[in-house]
Amino acid sequence: MEVQIRTVDDITVVEPSGEIDSNSAPELQEQMTPLLQPGAKLLMDMSRVEFMSSAGLRIMLLIYRQMADTGKIVLVGLTPGIQDSMSATGFLKFFTLADTLDEGVKVLNG
Repeated sequence: MEVQIRTVDDITVVEPSGEIDSNSAPELQEQMTPLLQPGAKLLMDMSRVEFMSSAGLRIMLLIYRQMADTGKIVLVGLTPGIQDSMSATGFLKFFTLADTLDEGVKVLNG
């Protein structure tokens, strides 16, 4: 798994790619933790994530919990398989979804 991080206006865009599993989830958490600051606006472009295991779902839940009270997070580009997994576990309801990066930016700035 690789993670690209960039900024669009005042929004941090995180673009993981590959598989988020028990081997790579700790790396994602390590890279995400400094970004989860009060008032942060975070957009996760998940379009290049091919697979997410239960370890990946757990990291997503941890990210949500850290952002829930003090920041905003939007997910973009979930594949049908990952969206189904997040829906089946009940995790999908915690996140705001957008179809495109531009839509996600509008949601975060709105």
